[in-house]
Amino acid sequence: MGLSRILLPVGLTVLLVSFAVPAQRKSRTAKPVPPPAVALTNVVPINLEGLKTLIHQPKSKPLLVNFWATWCDPCRDEFPDLVKLDSEFRPNTMDFVTVSLDEVSDIKTAVPTFLAKMNAKMPAYLLDVSDPEPAINVVDPKWQGDLPATFLYNEKGEVIFKHFGRVDTNELREALKKLAGN
Repeated sequence: MGLSRILLPVGLTVLLVSFAVPAQRKSRTAKPVPPPAVALTNVVPINLEGLKTLIHQPKSKPLLVNFWATWCDPCRDEFPDLVKLDSEFRPNTMDFVTVSLDEVSDIKTAVPTFLAKMNAKMPAYLLDVSDPEPAINVVDPKWQGDLPATFLYNEKGEVIFKHFGRVDTNELREALKKLAGN
């Protein structure tokens, strides 16, 4: 009887250990689950005529347009602030679009990757023109093409706020609030 008291617990322990070892081996050799793929933001090419229509047509709401590029340091610096303003004001108070001046070849690579990283949800365009000068003049003849550039249009398509270079977020927010109050 004494020997069976010792053998039974030892036998159970050996049996349990034999089941546990394969489970540990599996967990060590299991491949890690890949992180979910980043959903890339759809970037639409826009030509000169499309840009004219976007900016100058009558609107039901004010329109904020930000011109930027992935290679532009101030553009990348201000983008998180623009994303916050977008979530704060669109779609109830205004429409907001971004227009990238990157190379057209970046329409499926650098531009959507950057926008996805920024969690940008506003419509995104990539200026698809061989010469940006006419597009720059359509937007504002006084604009020299410096980036970033931000323009706020009222419902009539008139510029009521513009800024060249990194925009002051509080100043833009006040312009948006003022326009929303009208």
